[in-house]
Amino acid sequence: MTSSAHLSTTSTRWDARLWAVLLTVSVVIGLDALDVSMVGVALPSIQADLGLSTSALQWVVSGYVLGYGGLLLLGGRTADLLGRRRVFLVAVAVFAVASLLGGLVDDGALLIASRLIKGVAAAFTAPAALSIVTTTFAEGPARNKALGIFAVFGASGYSAGLVFSGLLTEVGWRWTFLLPVPVAIAVLIVAIRVLPNEGRPERSGAGYDLPGAITGAGATLLLVYTVVDAPEIGWASPRTLIQFVVAAALVTAFIVIEKRTKHPLVRLGILRSAPLARANLGAAAFFGAYIGFQFVVMLYLQSVLRWSALETALGFLPAALIVAFGSPRMEPLIDRVGTSRTIAAGVVAHVIGYLLFLGVDRDSSYAGGVLPSMILLGIGFTLAFSSLNIQATAGVPDDEQGLAGGLLNTSLQVGGAIGLAVVSAVLTANGGAETSAESLLAGFAPALTVVTIIAVLGLLVALSGLRTRGRGEEPAAEPEPELALAE
Repeated sequence: MTSSAHLSTTSTRWDARLWAVLLTVSVVIGLDALDVSMVGVALPSIQADLGLSTSALQWVVSGYVLGYGGLLLLGGRTADLLGRRRVFLVAVAVFAVASLLGGLVDDGALLIASRLIKGVAAAFTAPAALSIVTTTFAEGPARNKALGIFAVFGASGYSAGLVFSGLLTEVGWRWTFLLPVPVAIAVLIVAIRVLPNEGRPERSGAGYDLPGAITGAGATLLLVYTVVDAPEIGWASPRTLIQFVVAAALVTAFIVIEKRTKHPLVRLGILRSAPLARANLGAAAFFGAYIGFQFVVMLYLQSVLRWSALETALGFLPAALIVAFGSPRMEPLIDRVGTSRTIAAGVVAHVIGYLLFLGVDRDSSYAGGVLPSMILLGIGFTLAFSSLNIQATAGVPDDEQGLAGGLLNTSLQVGGAIGLAVVSAVLTANGGAETSAESLLAGFAPALTVVTIIAVLGLLVALSGLRTRGRGEEPAAEPEPELALAE
């Protein structure tokens, strides 16, 4: 097998092998995103068929988020330590098996378990896939172009999942679980042939930070679980408060361990990169606002306008098409104006879209009330998503690209979980727990206000990078004694 060094390139003109590597890992990141969103429209059918309670039903979605968001950091570092190709192949195989089981089971608990396993598998595929891209394509125009294409599959996968869920639910909800199986198997076969075999990475005698892995994964898992569970049991309930305290204690223990251990799971110095920190904070706010907004739109279309699952899914199609056609063409713009400016422009588009939606009522038409926001969401995703991926990995050494990818995806998933939980709680507190159109509409304004506030916080993060020179990025900092890291 050809070594990874022979495949790496600084050119934006690629041969068939480089295209095969990029498209293979991009399809998998699209599958991960697809699986986050595709089950949403199918939930009522799953509940009716398996007899799940409402509290149990939420874990069909939350189980995946828990595994995915909770273990991304560990998945990224594992790819750095054990080899990106090895981790990628094993995780894709597990993802395919869990998808098959999820489509065949007849028990709610088993379905939730399969979703948790799929989330864990995605937590290892996502950072491995991103680090394969960033170590194959050199920083600059080549990497920007590759990450633009990579981001198309991630963003389009999420939007396409909403469309596919409506189409497949009309046939049967099980197909929303079975669809990824043949795709994952095909990707696995191709990946075995085309991904470079880099061998076991040289770790210069580095050991495994088991205490750091346990406390870090435990803190993230507990935080995601608590945020997802809090709207059901109450944010001020003793159980919620105790879980937050334990999560904070685990975070503190993790930081202490990482500072003292010789070979940390997460080198805390990586967080000194201002672009990386900005990208992660911005990604959490960007995705948190979007997931909360999507939840409100779903309720509006299905519960207020009484649209079918298929009609609801097609309502998101304009945004998906804009992302699919726009993201591959982002590289020249990003090279010209820099990531901070494109991220800020994308968030501005989302903020305007959220504000426009505040005016909808039960008599609003799709063209006048919903479509403008969908168009702005598509434009915002196109501008911001690729740029966030580039900013989060710029200047990071190759042996920490998996870690950088894990950090970014953790920020996306935890931000999404928190955004959805907060918006859901605000909506419920303002009458959204009722099923009537009037009560839902009464809760939309405060919920959308929270969505907009979250997005504005993300905008402030993006704007903080505009003071820098050149292409909108900060100049390189002095390298650390052992590992150089561009600031």
